[in-house]
Amino acid sequence: MAEGKTLEQVEDEAKTKKQEENRRIEEAKEASAKRKLEIKSSNDPNTGGFLQVPVTFDDMVRQAARSVERAHKDGKKRQTVRFNLIGEEESATEENEFPGGFKQMYREAGCPLTEALLREVRAPTKNLDDFSEERRLNPTLKKQDILDFDGSAIHTAEAAEGPSADVQALVFPNTDTKYLEDIDKTSKAMGSRLLLLINPTWKNVDSWAFNILQPGGKKRAQKVIFEGENAFVDTYTMMVFSVRGEKCVAVKAYPYDWQLFAYREDDYYTNEEYVIKLGSCKEDPTSSLITGLLNEQPEFKETKTMRQFKKL
Repeated sequence: MAEGKTLEQVEDEAKTKKQEENRRIEEAKEASAKRKLEIKSSNDPNTGGFLQVPVTFDDMVRQAARSVERAHKDGKKRQTVRFNLIGEEESATEENEFPGGFKQMYREAGCPLTEALLREVRAPTKNLDDFSEERRLNPTLKKQDILDFDGSAIHTAEAAEGPSADVQALVFPNTDTKYLEDIDKTSKAMGSRLLLLINPTWKNVDSWAFNILQPGGKKRAQKVIFEGENAFVDTYTMMVFSVRGEKCVAVKAYPYDWQLFAYREDDYYTNEEYVIKLGSCKEDPTSSLITGLLNEQPEFKETKTMRQFKKL
């Protein structure tokens, strides 16, 4: 017998251990079910609590398109969209590194995402009641490379309804002053029509650090991108990142608050995971905020490393 115990004692201990394990499983299931119910019932139209993590490439594009259209309806003619950069066959929450750099990133993600978005978005500047829905869904797409080594390009959706509903999108602009000139020139040409910036490399005007080769770059960026009636507004962002070893997702869809989520590996099915709503915030989410929200969730009381260790 193990450690001098009788067979009956061993069986009792095994039974107790099994009961305790079953109890923990049921508690975890109840906590998960309760959390899912809370998420499902969180449908405040003012905060965007009903927003969910997109699952597929198409889900993300549609979520972005509706955000762009809501902003356009509110008069936002200059918008910034930041996708999680994935390929057409990948999960919307895939984390890619693109070892080939911006050229590969554009070819495999930036270009297909932009084209899909331009097929989806409707942004008329005139009354289009005389045109059928079928015509509205078939724009002619064109693209032109800007700097090949940067993977940057400008895409145009020529609407079947006519030029008044055309949309343009500049993909992967960076802080080089060339892009400021391109944006300024294109913005003036587009007038009241919609112009999008897709995954620009900057975060805000402070991204234009002092550069002796580009004197006045920050001031120029402020004027072209961040101020005036043609200032670009962030209308859709989806970020996938890691905090405390946990896979997290943040979604900002105009005009709603940031919606914050984390993925928890399934204890019962290998290589499966489920999403848990952490909360929301008005300002850009920080690691400290996400950490605090994770610590509040019963599913994340233990770190990922601790959970994996317990399974050994």
